Amino acid sequence: MELVLPVLLSALAMTLIIGVRYLLSSGFFAWLTNRIRPGQYSRLELQMGRERRWSLASAAIYGVPAGIVAWGWQNAGWTQIYTDINMYPIWYLPASLFLYLFAHDTWFYWTHRLFHRPSWFRIAHAVHHDSRPPTAWAAMSFHPVEAISGAIVIPALVIAVPIHVGVLAIVLLIMTVMGVTNHMGWEMFPRWLVQGSLGKGLITASHHEKHHELYRGNYGLYFRFWDKVCGTDIGLGTFDDNSARRGNG
Repeated sequence: MELVLPVLLSALAMTLIIGVRYLLSSGFFAWLTNRIRPGQYSRLELQMGRERRWSLASAAIYGVPAGIVAWGWQNAGWTQIYTDINMYPIWYLPASLFLYLFAHDTWFYWTHRLFHRPSWFRIAHAVHHDSRPPTAWAAMSFHPVEAISGAIVIPALVIAVPIHVGVLAIVLLIMTVMGVTNHMGWEMFPRWLVQGSLGKGLITASHHEKHHELYRGNYGLYFRFWDKVCGTDIGLGTFDDNSARRGNG
């Protein structure tokens, strides 16, 4: 009991942190969408309310393993998170950043592809694709089964792979921003990046929009690597500029 209560409190704290992070990040990009593309989310109020409910439920699921790991890092040495920047060579900082992003992307690609098999889609992934079109609030709109698959990957990595606490913060920032901006329904990054050499390897909203349009291919999260290797890269989607004026007649 002496151990259970602190771990539960840590899980509750992480749930609140993740929930607030979601509300702030998705709320900011939803606000930005309304400013830059007025009418983009017109008549989607019921859908956005549903996205928020599923996402906050997902925040609770993400909070449990995150809270356990956070307590274990601070009190039991369960993780490979370190604070002394000199513990590993300086080159390991960017290397660990890429390693975490690539490992997360690999996990996401294969689990995402699994969730598109008919039985798994009906059980869980249909919740995410019920957002038509997706909005900035859809970033964490998952069925609990799918939320569990996403909640365990970063906690598993910090137990197995050394990472500086600052680099971990960058990983979480990238994960949050990409998760939201890939679902906004418009492309915030410049054309030269999306359609240039960088865009051939990175995923932005244009790439993920194609996935939501066709329900097949473009399964990655950060990189197009696995989609290209496995022949599931179906290119970039387009955005209907008229949708930005839906609320303006």
